[in-house]
Amino acid sequence: MIDEIDGSILAILQYNARTSQAELAKAVGLAPSAVLERMRKLESKGIIRDYVALIDPHVVDRGLLAFVSVRTSEHGPDMPSAFELSRIPEVLEVHHVAGDDCYLLKVRARDAEHLGQLLRQQIASTPSVISTKTTIVLETVKEDPRIAIPKEKTLREDVVGAP
Repeated sequence: MIDEIDGSILAILQYNARTSQAELAKAVGLAPSAVLERMRKLESKGIIRDYVALIDPHVVDRGLLAFVSVRTSEHGPDMPSAFELSRIPEVLEVHHVAGDDCYLLKVRARDAEHLGQLLRQQIASTPSVISTKTTIVLETVKEDPRIAIPKEKTLREDVVGAP
């Protein structure tokens, strides 16, 4: 579990990964060296996995967003098709899901023609893929990669059931 200071550091970095150590230190009430040490620990534990720039997909000609449900013939703990699907650059996310389908993909493409090519030439041709079902997004109301981080006190209250 992370403490409240780590939670504050993570929340700030999710909104601006370029926040300086001095700014972080001021925000959480620690010395910059202590913030650096906490960040290194968060990175080494895999809590902070990466630092990225969020790019407008329309600017890089990837304005079409689709979700593709994929059914495969795979059984058992190995998931070779999931790893194969994750290698397709336009596939942003691969989720192993419960239900009729095996995987749910988040895909960004130029347009419907490009999406069709991806579906035929790369996704459907992946070994063990039996079928796909595609949902094209007409409008995005919310898309945010940031995770809400509960405060330490809130976590403790949830665990012990305190009001």
